[in-house]
Amino acid sequence: MRSDEAWKNIGLEQKPDFEQCMKRIYAWYNQEIIDRVPIRFSAHNAAYSEAQVLKNRSWPTLKDRWWDTDYQIDLFEHQLKHTIYHAETFPIFWPNLGPEVYTAFYGIELEYKEVTSYAVSNLSDWSSLDNIKLDFNNPYFRKIEELTYAALERCQNKYLVGYTDLHPGIDCAAAFRDPQQLCMDFLLEPDEVKKLVHISSKDFHFIFDHFDSILKKHNQLSVTWMGIPSFGKMHIPSCDFASMISPDQFEEFVLPGIQNEVKPMSHNVFHLDGKGVANHVDHILAIPEINAIQWVQGVGDDLPILQWVPFIKKIQAAGKSVVVDVQLHEMEDFIGLMDPKGILLCIAASEKDQPDIIKRVAKW
Repeated sequence: MRSDEAWKNIGLEQKPDFEQCMKRIYAWYNQEIIDRVPIRFSAHNAAYSEAQVLKNRSWPTLKDRWWDTDYQIDLFEHQLKHTIYHAETFPIFWPNLGPEVYTAFYGIELEYKEVTSYAVSNLSDWSSLDNIKLDFNNPYFRKIEELTYAALERCQNKYLVGYTDLHPGIDCAAAFRDPQQLCMDFLLEPDEVKKLVHISSKDFHFIFDHFDSILKKHNQLSVTWMGIPSFGKMHIPSCDFASMISPDQFEEFVLPGIQNEVKPMSHNVFHLDGKGVANHVDHILAIPEINAIQWVQGVGDDLPILQWVPFIKKIQAAGKSVVVDVQLHEMEDFIGLMDPKGILLCIAASEKDQPDIIKRVAKW
C-alpha cells in the first residue's frame, strides 16, 4: 500500500467487517489472497418497495425525477435499510445522472429513460470544435456536486459516498459526434478525430481530482459504480467504442489517452465490455498501471462464463486481476477450472444463500 493511502476503519454501521474486507480487496489488487477471494453480491437481500419512497412524489418529466436530489438519496437509504452487505459488497451511494454525464459537462444534453440516459449528439460541424469548453457552472456539473455534498451530509457511519461515472476520451468523442458518424470520421477526418479525442481527455484529471478532493476531505474512499474501493485514487478506464475499430486504430487514437488516464491513479480496473473490445486486450494488458480487468462477457451466445476460461486465464497470466460475473449454477464448474489468485467473483444470489456461498468459496 502506498504511503499516502492511510489505512483506516471508517466505522460503517452495516459493515462491521469493513477492515477485513478491504484487506481482501487490496490483496486482490495485487493478485494475492488473504483467506479467500473477494465476493460482491447483487440482487441481494430482502425485498423492498420503491413505492414507499415514491409516495406523494411526482415529476413532470423523467429528467426531473433523476435530478431530484432528495429522492435519489431517500431511495438509496430506503434500500440500505433492507440490505445486509455480505462479503465485499459495500454500501455505496454514488451520484448518477447517467453514463455520459462527463460529456454533458461540456454542454451536451442528456435524454433520460427509466434506468439510464444518453447523450444527444450535437457536434455536427467540425468548425465548432474549438467551442467545446468545460463549464464549471454547467448544470450537470453543479448537480453532481449537489448530489455529492447532500449525500456527504447524510451518510455518516451509514454508507460510503463515491464519485460519478466518468468516461473521457474516445467514448466522450463518440457522444459528441454520434458513434456511427465517428466511425465514418475515422476514415474521412482522422485528424479531426484526434483533436476531438484530445479535447475530450484534457480535463479528465482536473474533474477527477475535483470530486476526489471533496470526498477525501470528508474521510471517504475512492469508489464509484463498480463498488471496489481504494484508499488512494481508484479509476475505471474504459473504451466501449473500441469494439468498432481495429487494433491499429486503437493503438493510434485510443491507447495514448488511456495511458494518460491511469498514470496518477493508485488503482485502475479496466472495464472490458465484450468480445469486440477484447480485440484490444493485448494493448490493455501491456499497461503496467492497470491492476485488473472487469470482464463483461455479454449475453446470449456469450454465455456461459465457462467458454471464456482460457481468456480469463490469459488475463491472469499477464499479472492482472479479474472481476468476473458468475451465475450461481456455474460457480462450481468455474471454481474447478480456475486458479483463485486475482479473481473477484460477482454473484447474483438471495440473502439466504450468500453465507453458504461464502463458505464454499473460502474452500477454493
